[in-house]
Amino acid sequence: MTALRWGILATGGIAHAFTADLKTAGLTVTAVGSRRTESAQEFAAQYGIPRSYGSYDELVADPEVDIVYIATPHSHHLACAALALEHGKHVLIEKPLTLDADQAVAIRDLAADHGLLAMEAMWTRYLPHMVRLREVLAADVIGEVRVLSADHTQNLPTDPDHRLNDLALGGGALLDLGIYPVSFAWDVLGAPAEVLATAQLGETGADTDVAIAVRHAAGGVSSLLTSMRGAGANAAQIVGTKGRIEIDGVFYAPTSFRVFDVDGALVEEFRTEIDGRGMQFQALYAERLIAEGRTDSDLLPIDESIAIMGTLDEIRRQIGVVYPRS
Repeated sequence: MTALRWGILATGGIAHAFTADLKTAGLTVTAVGSRRTESAQEFAAQYGIPRSYGSYDELVADPEVDIVYIATPHSHHLACAALALEHGKHVLIEKPLTLDADQAVAIRDLAADHGLLAMEAMWTRYLPHMVRLREVLAADVIGEVRVLSADHTQNLPTDPDHRLNDLALGGGALLDLGIYPVSFAWDVLGAPAEVLATAQLGETGADTDVAIAVRHAAGGVSSLLTSMRGAGANAAQIVGTKGRIEIDGVFYAPTSFRVFDVDGALVEEFRTEIDGRGMQFQALYAERLIAEGRTDSDLLPIDESIAIMGTLDEIRRQIGVVYPRS
């Protein structure tokens, strides 16, 4: 067990996945909070968590909690992160960081005012295959990156009342699924110089299928696809002047990749073997930052999370999706 004590805010599916990985990694989970006492109690019993609360206010007020994982729908990320920060808690906020860039700025500034860590839980950045992939790219094994492609496509509920189709909750493919390929393209190729997007919208006005083309400021282009009406390969490819990298599905989760030279000969094959789903790596990184007295991630600085939200804002503008609260 570690010295840093985690509190889990909300008890939905992603909170279960994250908490299971925390326990697998031997991290300390002290408390859980939900809007319903029964839900918090059931969650605590399932994972052996000492304390449960029937409100978020009680959770963040717990003096035995050092860092709070925000697992609500993204429409509530700003309010819940602000609540935790104002009570002196570091925050790891489920991706996407917020509904829009302005909300992300508000979290950054509040965290800075309190001298606390606010970090987006884009777990892909911290996974072993991504650590190795960045090493391969830095070593110039495939040369200058010219083209990147990635898709995140799932067959998700069509019920208009489901949160994924509710614009008030930030519903749609872009923020729930598209954040992965967009953040991945940022990681490899950096900031966009130009973004072009087109989409199909569902009956609630939420985006169901989005195609995104990006020209990156530092060079290279990316082709990104996301859909919540059909499941695809969820793979990715990076093509450079001296070779290519093929990343197996699911590219944003622990997976394998192969590096080929320009003639198609295999140069390297990387395989991931870990315990759990892999969400613990971001938590371990957050703990290390806090132990070192740092309040920002060098693998995904909060200013980059804000800029990525700005890219998502521009995509939404182009496809005509407006969230009631944004």
